[in-house]
Amino acid sequence: MRNISLIIRRVWKSAFMLTALSVLIVSGTQAQDAAEGRKIFKEKCTSCHALDRDMTGPALQTIVPTKSEAFLLKWINNAPAFIASGDKEAVEASKWNPNAEMTAFPSLTPEQIKSILAYVKAGEPKKEGDKAGPAVQEEVSNFSLAGVVAVILISIVVLVVLGRAIKMLERLILKKQGIEVVEEEKVSLAAGLGILFKNKKFVFFFILCLVITLGSFGWMGMWNTGVHTGYQPVQPIKFSHELHAGTNQIDCQYCHSGAFKSKNASIPSLNVCMNCHKQVQARDNHDGNISPEIQKIYNALGYDADKMTYDKTKEKPIEWVRVHNLPDFAYFNHSQHVVVAEKAIRKAKGLKPNEPVCFACHGPVNTMEEIYQYSPLTMKWCINCHKDTKLDVKDNAFYTKIIEAHEKIKKGEKITPAALGGLECGKCHY
Repeated sequence: MRNISLIIRRVWKSAFMLTALSVLIVSGTQAQDAAEGRKIFKEKCTSCHALDRDMTGPALQTIVPTKSEAFLLKWINNAPAFIASGDKEAVEASKWNPNAEMTAFPSLTPEQIKSILAYVKAGEPKKEGDKAGPAVQEEVSNFSLAGVVAVILISIVVLVVLGRAIKMLERLILKKQGIEVVEEEKVSLAAGLGILFKNKKFVFFFILCLVITLGSFGWMGMWNTGVHTGYQPVQPIKFSHELHAGTNQIDCQYCHSGAFKSKNASIPSLNVCMNCHKQVQARDNHDGNISPEIQKIYNALGYDADKMTYDKTKEKPIEWVRVHNLPDFAYFNHSQHVVVAEKAIRKAKGLKPNEPVCFACHGPVNTMEEIYQYSPLTMKWCINCHKDTKLDVKDNAFYTKIIEAHEKIKKGEKITPAALGGLECGKCHY
């Protein structure tokens, strides 16, 4: 009989250790996490793929269910090499779009790819009040936290049931041995909790679960500090990029000329707006009156539409709210990426010929009614791009000058900072 009691106690201890281990595993891993997969998908896949419609690549929710996980892991990791291996399924998949080659993502781990697949299968999360377009800022993973809570609750139930089973068997053993068993008096809930918290094993387990849960919240909270993906502030004028860049197909450079020749993309002056809106006033949509949003431009310039005159005394700046904001210690040069690295970025992100290179970081702005931060703009995001993008140095004036400078250095000729771009304003002035 004592052997049975010992076995039961060992089972209880094993269940306790297994439960604690399960909590650690669930809280410490985010494999196949749809929330994490959504973040990676937004960073690396949206320039070519959408969940529910064909773009450069096919609609993923149509394709992914038809393929095995083993195939998708190889395909996403390095499709060109997979095709070159002669695999029949990979060769067939390459025919989805013969004009565009699937980009290789060797930096993605199998767990990250599984997370992307989990997001594709789950689809875009819909929350009441969300607008179509801006991504919800990623916070604590719902999958991870739900798993921790579920394991804790199940563990408590298992421990309580095992505890009662042990007591019941001990009573049966004592009765068979002829020992009188005194029935336990019923105690109140408060007294029961008091007794429970005097149990060292239960207290240890409770503290362990509490530390893991709070640690998960704290870790994820700190990890997402300063990450503003999906940030969409209310602007003083409701300027629609979808209307201007999409419907009217106005080139990004027309308004943001600084992106092609300087560090900053620059905010277009109201004079640029007036090139069109001196005549375009959208009166047809407002019962013959000037559009309220266009009128805001006139008010800021002190412009009288009827007299077509300006009153400088009424001029006032429009207080635009900045959307994309890098830390002061981070140096980013738009012209370096938009002009020098244009070909490389286009190829890496799979952009179509009619899509501006701006889409690589800012997303499909031609579909945004209100602009929002499309990419996370984290250091990890930038580093991953620099790892995956292959430079195209052929016929590129920037790299040609660098090569020429190196050749002069080899020959012992004089090289000054000016020859390496040291006279550019952006080298010193932020």
